[in-house]
Amino acid sequence: MLTKLNEIKDFTYYFQFTITPYGKDVEPNVPMKPSKVLASFKRLSDMIGADRVVWRYDPILISEKYSLNYHIRAFRKIAEELHEYTRKVTISFIDKDYRGVKNNVEKLALLNFPETSQMELGATLAEIAQSYGLKIDTCAEKIELQHFGIEHARCVDDQIFSQLLGCRLNVKKDKTQRLECGCVESIDVGMYNTCPNCCRYCYANYSQNIVAKNFEKHNAQSPLISGELSSDDKITVREVKSYKERQLNFEGL
Repeated sequence: MLTKLNEIKDFTYYFQFTITPYGKDVEPNVPMKPSKVLASFKRLSDMIGADRVVWRYDPILISEKYSLNYHIRAFRKIAEELHEYTRKVTISFIDKDYRGVKNNVEKLALLNFPETSQMELGATLAEIAQSYGLKIDTCAEKIELQHFGIEHARCVDDQIFSQLLGCRLNVKKDKTQRLECGCVESIDVGMYNTCPNCCRYCYANYSQNIVAKNFEKHNAQSPLISGELSSDDKITVREVKSYKERQLNFEGL
């Protein structure tokens, strides 16, 4: 993406950039964190600004190897590295029952992660984030952590877009998402079973065989993520509209 940013210069966008402390047992094909991932985060921030790069430290899972203390140490270390390159960090806790996740995490021997432990960890991570001047929120979590200064996140965030666009947006919550999800209405252009990183916690990959087949079919010149258009495909033009607030607003005057 770093070499392609000029191609989307006419669009208003921001990045969500996941950096976790897991090893190859959890993220088999993710590049080396210090030399590749952290460096790319910083370079991206330098290119487009810290307001447009959101650090995601999620999902948080607990095992003998990845204990609560492990996460506290790792979070502090990454926050120290990134606090000058972002304004916000989003966390979430692993949902083993979420679609596509259950089979992926079977080999990780995850420990029980009760709400009391989540609150304990959340409080400490909030303290660390705030000490580095970072806003912290949670993605699609039922648990209330607001008394620690942790708000509920909107991954597709009208507030961020309003700031970047310099105008108000009149857009509603996305009704197709989970109740706990705060995202506003959007069009998803992604595709399941296409990422070769094959992270064990990922809900978007539920078959490594299908991932491999889809990846083999990728054509950089095709308008599709995997494969090419055929005579049997049906193309539907989807209506899109602007959410910019056109009317004058005297709020705050």
